[in-house]
Amino acid sequence: MKNLQLSVLALMLVSLTSKMNAQSADTKTDNHTVTIDIPEVAILDIEPSANKNISLKFIAPTEAGEKLVAPAADKSLWLNYSSIKTSTGPDNVRTVSVKLNTPVPGIDIKVTAGAYSGNGAGTFGVPASTLTLTSADQTILTGIGSAYTGNGVNNGHNLQYDVAVGGTGTGATGYSSIVANTTAAAIVTYTISDN
Repeated sequence: MKNLQLSVLALMLVSLTSKMNAQSADTKTDNHTVTIDIPEVAILDIEPSANKNISLKFIAPTEAGEKLVAPAADKSLWLNYSSIKTSTGPDNVRTVSVKLNTPVPGIDIKVTAGAYSGNGAGTFGVPASTLTLTSADQTILTGIGSAYTGNGVNNGHNLQYDVAVGGTGTGATGYSSIVANTTAAAIVTYTISDN
């Protein structure tokens, strides 16, 4: 019986010691890991998305011997983008390029991106000077870091389109390439990419 009492007492001591050791492992502070997953982002669009096609119509002269009159500039479109770059550093930035699918004979289509304006945040692109569009990519914005412009009109970079006689040459040469055509449509493509 005495052995049984000693065994029960030993078992209770072991149990009590285990509980004390378990409680003594806790401290006044503790920690855990929070894993953050941030996706790479590089998207853009032209706003207003419902009405982003523009029409620039030359005006016919009313007096013999006068030339076509270029239409007023169109400033109705805005370039919006969202960008999260893959790493930090001055060389890890994005650009936006622009190109024309098919030139209009005798006519230069020019685009100017305005400075950033809107409700976004981050490192916005720096606009190039006015570009005369061709079928080759040209950089219109440089230095885009992690940023978002805000969505819709009055956010991002305002795009100003102008047209002028030019095309394959200037002056008489460009003018001689012009052909009356009510359906001359050119597609302008913008692309955001890594530097």
